[in-house]
Amino acid sequence: MKSIWTFEDVNLFGMLCPHKFKEYKKTHSLNSYKKEDFIYFEKDSANKVYLIENGKVKIGHYTEEGDEVVKAILSKGELFGEKAILGEESRNEFAMSIDNKTSICPVGIETMHNLMRDNRTLSFKVYKLIGFRIRKLERRLELIMFKDAETRVSEFLKELADEYGYCCPNTGDTIIKHPYTQKDIAHLIGTSRPTFNSIMNKLKELGQIDFSRNEIRLKISA
Repeated sequence: MKSIWTFEDVNLFGMLCPHKFKEYKKTHSLNSYKKEDFIYFEKDSANKVYLIENGKVKIGHYTEEGDEVVKAILSKGELFGEKAILGEESRNEFAMSIDNKTSICPVGIETMHNLMRDNRTLSFKVYKLIGFRIRKLERRLELIMFKDAETRVSEFLKELADEYGYCCPNTGDTIIKHPYTQKDIAHLIGTSRPTFNSIMNKLKELGQIDFSRNEIRLKISA
């Protein structure tokens, strides 16, 4: 069970951040953000991609009614703003730090294209990542639009198991160590935090799961 958001065992930050390269290092710096600081807004120029050195970043947009729709919550080692690689000229989403110590490596789109041109394997993996992310977002929006809250929770637990889970050798249970808060997950599946908590507690009472702050156990007996 391995995350589709990272390049298998490849260190994205080490491979792509200009701060790591002698020819860029002197003129490059990392950007720091506190909780609720925006990294970019909707309609901003899409002239960079970003790598997360530390912290967490929320990607989303606002509806015409002003409601926030969360598309993804990303953490250390992950890439965002990647649609600029495909030629996007202005952002159709916002990116916000949701951690008090978020550190971001910005990569100019020209630099990114140079890195990809010089490394075909890296280029393939970047495009593969973009494809995965698009399909994942489509699946999540489909669930929000057509499925009830309990189904959305169940499907998200399966998604977490695929990305962060491993099998406990003693019990056969699936252990999920994930980076999300309950509020994060509620936003991602389009429900309220109390509703999410209620469903999780119900699953726990049924003996299907157990959970703590950043760990969920899917019981094999379920």
